[in-house]
Amino acid sequence: MKKSAFILPAIAVAIIGVMSSLFIVDERQKALVLQFGQIVSVKTEPGLYMKIPVFQDVVRYDDRILSRDLDPLEVTPSDDRRLVVDAFARYRISDVEQFRRAVGDGAEARAAERLDGILRDKTRNVLGTVASNDILSTDRAALMLRIRNDAIPEARGLGLELIDVRLKRTDLPPENLNATYERMKAEREREAADEIARGNEAALRIQAGADRTVIELVSDAGRQSQITQGEADARRNEIFANAFGANPEFFEFYRSMTAYERSLQTGNATMVLSPDNEFFEYLKSDTGNAASE
Repeated sequence: MKKSAFILPAIAVAIIGVMSSLFIVDERQKALVLQFGQIVSVKTEPGLYMKIPVFQDVVRYDDRILSRDLDPLEVTPSDDRRLVVDAFARYRISDVEQFRRAVGDGAEARAAERLDGILRDKTRNVLGTVASNDILSTDRAALMLRIRNDAIPEARGLGLELIDVRLKRTDLPPENLNATYERMKAEREREAADEIARGNEAALRIQAGADRTVIELVSDAGRQSQITQGEADARRNEIFANAFGANPEFFEFYRSMTAYERSLQTGNATMVLSPDNEFFEYLKSDTGNAASE
């Protein structure tokens, strides 16, 4: 009974000692084994490991790719047109031993602050050497690559591998937006006025061409009409001449009847003629023949 009273606690202590000496590093982590704050072992492969209980501690670090958003940063390009830039970086802890020595305790937060400082400094340096139009254009991959390459040596000093740097958004400072919008509005209004002027000029050219075409068509139509009218008159005269030659007496009679019809219609002016006037030649005979002298 007395032996069991000692054995059970001893077993429990042994189990606790064994459990406290084991630790697991999964595939998403790297770990450091510290003894009195000094690095004694680096665990970069996933698996089950042992440490000395009480005397040694395990510090784990994320081995995945991490993302860091920078606070909006105001930069001054070479043309002195200030811009506000939003950027973010992707990185991973490549050397946990160097990382621990560089940032100490509170590693993640302190490393993020120091990385922010590096990226802000390199972003200002790179973007300060180019014009604002180069920064605002969609083709700015070369600028982002320069920022990353310039920041890599300093990031490596923190035990970090800098994978990528991206400019998310580039805007003008709020105090410059209104002036920029007004300038853009004025430019668009000027372009609209130019387009309207060019449109009006084109409309005038088209209208002048249409008017000239109308005049030419009307003139040609008038000429054709006069030609046709002349040909018709000639044909009519020819017909009358042939009719007169075939039967002169009937032709004289027809012309007299036509003259009577036109002159004796209702509404015509009053005519005062002597009874023996030649105009009434065919009215003097009831046979329809001209009266004899």
